[in-house]
Amino acid sequence: MKKILLFLALMLLLGCATKPPYVPPGGDIAGSSDYVFDITSLPEITITVPLEEWNLLLSNYDINRDNEEKVVAHFAFKKNGKVDEIANVGLRLRGNTSRKRPEGYEGQPHNPINPDWRHAHFSVKFDEYVSKRTFYSIDHLILKWFKDDGMYCREIYCYDLFKRFGVWTAPRASYAKLTINIEGGAEPAYFGVYAMIEGVNDSYLDYRKEQGKWASSKGNLWKAKFSQADLSNMDDWRMGISNVTLDPAETVEYVYDLKTNKKTGLDAAKSELKDFINNMNPLKSGSVALKSYLEEHMDVDLFLRAYAVNVMVGMWDDYWMSANNYYFYFDTNGKFYFIPFDYDNTLGTSLYVNAGTHDMLNWGPRDGTRVLMRKVLSIQEYEDRFKEYIKELADANNDLFYTTKSIARIQSWHAMIEPYIANDTGQDMNLVDVPGSWGNCEFYRILSGNDEGGENGDANFFKTKIKSIYW
Repeated sequence: MKKILLFLALMLLLGCATKPPYVPPGGDIAGSSDYVFDITSLPEITITVPLEEWNLLLSNYDINRDNEEKVVAHFAFKKNGKVDEIANVGLRLRGNTSRKRPEGYEGQPHNPINPDWRHAHFSVKFDEYVSKRTFYSIDHLILKWFKDDGMYCREIYCYDLFKRFGVWTAPRASYAKLTINIEGGAEPAYFGVYAMIEGVNDSYLDYRKEQGKWASSKGNLWKAKFSQADLSNMDDWRMGISNVTLDPAETVEYVYDLKTNKKTGLDAAKSELKDFINNMNPLKSGSVALKSYLEEHMDVDLFLRAYAVNVMVGMWDDYWMSANNYYFYFDTNGKFYFIPFDYDNTLGTSLYVNAGTHDMLNWGPRDGTRVLMRKVLSIQEYEDRFKEYIKELADANNDLFYTTKSIARIQSWHAMIEPYIANDTGQDMNLVDVPGSWGNCEFYRILSGNDEGGENGDANFFKTKIKSIYW
């Protein structure tokens, strides 16, 4: 209650507008989204926010740090001298444990004289106030700072590797320079180099439909989270449509959060998900009947490719190990697709296990708590293919995970971004080759180190991982 009263008082003092100004329908900026997600370039993004809207963003964070309320902003994108601008976009903070207040401390509005900037993750929604509007066919863009990644590369590397290995369900990602400009406030603040990541939503689905990857973009898209999304216990209370509000008491969140067909399709989507799991479960592991069911109801090969990359990059906060951090999609033909997501804590940043040496064939439990992995890998043909995909990733002849190939790609990105890393937040100002400080394997390095997994000084994650392949 104290926070709510503080918020109301601040809004009264500022005379803050809570609705965006009117803009006419339309306003798309046409073009392919590949222009935005270009790993070879470093575009400049400037987000201009009216003073009262920025103060509203800060106040909303103080009331409920996990809120998903958006404020009005202006978005500009500059690449190769060309500037594209789009007015009245929705801007919000994002992140789970990594969500931060981008300026000052609780209760403090914007300080135009001596602003205290902080790195934070942002989400830009281009169609928040203008229905169906897109920016280069994108309706949602995620901007992430490189929290706990002194090498500014982990998430970018993983999504690039997914793409190289044919895992087209993975979001696309690239780099950008980010500036925040508060209208009527301090000088524009340069926030440094950020990761631009494709939001998993309508435009994500549409792009892959246009590429001929699935039959329709009108199926059921789910987000899975909270370390309970094991795809085993399909209790009705786990599935729904999350609603994160300013009032934590009114916030509702689900383990399986439906992202499409929200108005009329929840019951059908829940039935589809339950049927997929419940009809699979009784089938005998390793049986012909199970193999036939899997081939009919999911893209098994794509799933195996995705998980080969997943275990190679050391993604521990995932479906198999942690029952967390992924999306999945049911096409209108009923086929299930796994969507990898959130890869900042990889390449040596880990908890629970040594991600460089942990057994990739038993990455997480293969008992009943991860029914999808248990069933898929119970088919010998699929396990053999999974092992071959891991070896293919590690093959020195392929420009995939092999040590020298990986280091060369990362160094080329560093050459592009390093001159622009210093920023007005004063945070993360240099490239530092260490994993997240909170992790359990502080000895891993990306550009140097041996292949001994921490048993004898600094270890190179790529070398260690490749050495751990024992089949």
